[in-house]
Amino acid sequence: MKGTESIATPERSVLREQWAVWSELVKLRLTTMVLITTTMGFYLASATMDWALLFHALLGTGLVACGAAVLNQYLEKEFDAKMPRTANRPIPAGRIRPETALLAGGAMGAGGLVYLAAQVNLLTSVIGAVTLLTYIAVYTPLKRVTSLNTLIGAIPGALPPLMGWTAAHAATTGIAPEAWSLVAILFFWQLPHFLAIAWMYREDYEGAGFRMISEGKQGREHTGRFAVISCLALLPAALSPFFLHISGVMYLGGALALSLSFAWLSLRFSCEMTLESAKRLFYYSLLYLPLLLGLMVCDRAA
Repeated sequence: MKGTESIATPERSVLREQWAVWSELVKLRLTTMVLITTTMGFYLASATMDWALLFHALLGTGLVACGAAVLNQYLEKEFDAKMPRTANRPIPAGRIRPETALLAGGAMGAGGLVYLAAQVNLLTSVIGAVTLLTYIAVYTPLKRVTSLNTLIGAIPGALPPLMGWTAAHAATTGIAPEAWSLVAILFFWQLPHFLAIAWMYREDYEGAGFRMISEGKQGREHTGRFAVISCLALLPAALSPFFLHISGVMYLGGALALSLSFAWLSLRFSCEMTLESAKRLFYYSLLYLPLLLGLMVCDRAA
């Protein structure tokens, strides 16, 4: 028994290390959020749940999301090495070869798009391709060119619920306004979330050569103001599912309370511009989205 355990322990250690490397490389927590919002779009578009179709949609979307995350880290490996919070990522830390990451990311991204086209529908695959290309070919290089990258980066982050919606609906029916309301929620939610991060790590970003809204003499004013504007824009987006008859009165009340609290925290952030106020805004953003989506599910209109 002891001999068996001594052999198995190193193997388990290697497996744990590989799991740690790949879960970080594919940004597992972010990919999980992508799958949750994809499921939301699918669920709200479905009169009855087609579980097999949902499985195919999530598998294809998950592969695309994983591929995007890996390729993003491959392209930014030199810059990640310059920032303390990202220096230990698998590629800059030398835990995986860049060539391996490039091949894996490309295979996952392309494989996911082909899978979606074959097992779901072409429209969902096209939206997946737009998401992948916008994230890798537009947002990633723009981070070193213009502070508008945050606004551009919110586009691919907002599209997964649209993929879920089109997966549930026949591609010939088009995209309903209800689907765009989910996109709007995800788009505007991301902005204060990432603005808080940009302020908390502004020195790291500047040292690595990233152009963020938080940089320069006017960074303080611009970051705070944009956070408030984003939360105010989120308010009508968050209420739109009620007016589009996706959810009921309970959702309306909850969405109003959650969104006003978000706006209040962004206002405090813009007035104080401290690490503590940025953290409050960031952590509330993590709480806001699952609570809002949960309300949408619990009070789904018949």
